[in-house]
Amino acid sequence: MNRVTRDEDSITREPDGRQDGANRPDPVGAAARPLVVRCGAFGDMVLLTAMIRELHARWGQPVDVVASGPWSAPLLAGQPGVGEVIALRSRKTPYWLAPDQRRLVRWLRARGVTATWLCDDSEEMRALLARAGVPAHAVVDVRDHPLRDGEHATEQWQRLAAITPAFWSHRAPPGDCSGRDGCELVVADAERGALAAWLERRGLAGAPLVLIQAGNKRTMRRGLRRLAPNPKYWPSERWAAVIRAIAAERPDARIVLLGTGPERALNEEIATLAGIASVHNAADDLPVARLVALLERAEALISVDSGPAHAAAAVGCPTVVLFGRASPSLYRPRGAAGAPVRLIRREAGGEATMLAIEVADVVGAWRSLAGSLSASPSSYRP
Repeated sequence: MNRVTRDEDSITREPDGRQDGANRPDPVGAAARPLVVRCGAFGDMVLLTAMIRELHARWGQPVDVVASGPWSAPLLAGQPGVGEVIALRSRKTPYWLAPDQRRLVRWLRARGVTATWLCDDSEEMRALLARAGVPAHAVVDVRDHPLRDGEHATEQWQRLAAITPAFWSHRAPPGDCSGRDGCELVVADAERGALAAWLERRGLAGAPLVLIQAGNKRTMRRGLRRLAPNPKYWPSERWAAVIRAIAAERPDARIVLLGTGPERALNEEIATLAGIASVHNAADDLPVARLVALLERAEALISVDSGPAHAAAAVGCPTVVLFGRASPSLYRPRGAAGAPVRLIRREAGGEATMLAIEVADVVGAWRSLAGSLSASPSSYRP
């Protein structure tokens, strides 16, 4: 007798009436694709590559990912060890009003129960997994393995990747951990070629590139970038002063301001204050694949604590990062390639604040990234 589905949200039943996923024996054991669930910001998904690498090494299969946001699929698709990437629009929308959630549940049912890592403290995602018939004993839940003192985010994900869900405890995965640390992204040759054409169109081909990421997801939210609720705001006048210092020492370099569409106006303000012809505003013209390729091509990035800073470390771009209240021990950009990262954090009134960081701090950190940055006018990443 064929199994049937009453409607798109009904419980699919096996011939004996058993609910999908409940008490089902492991049909393919360690050969099944692992599943990772992580609905995070751009930087969170970069950090997740540390877990994906370890799961791929241990289980010998591509890792499927359930994520959120328009950045997840273009960031992760095609990366080593990544299988399918399914991105939700919203976890908060009621289930019957969210076709993307219903599609996810159908997809989970169709792929069957495999070893699953739930990396969100999200009751909504737990409910969706349960609705799809994924039993709790098939899941390594981050709530059961909290962050340790001083542990970096990539270390936590690697630690969880080494755990086998109870559902598969009778079968050890076929492989071992990779033995590598940090996160990593690989740029395809096609993306390098597309970037080369983009640089040519913008008059940037052949020049050393220094990138600036002044904004973050809170920067332009409701116009609050200068107010206390945004802990990652650093004044435009200081960014302009940094740009002038770089241009004075590296007149051959081109300075590219990064960002998404809403950050274009902020970048224009900074560029106007800097008054330097070598500044290029690329906000709203940087889809994810182009951004990652540009980071690989650049000789350095100067950034607030942000997703592009993590992506820069993941592709081996030397980076200066301005930190505010966020914990550097947890969120310091950490790439497997080992590119240098200079972290700047200052306090005022006994509290860490980005506003306490001075222009000289940032310029000094940029100079220290590598002697070649200021010593050789031709030292850029081809």
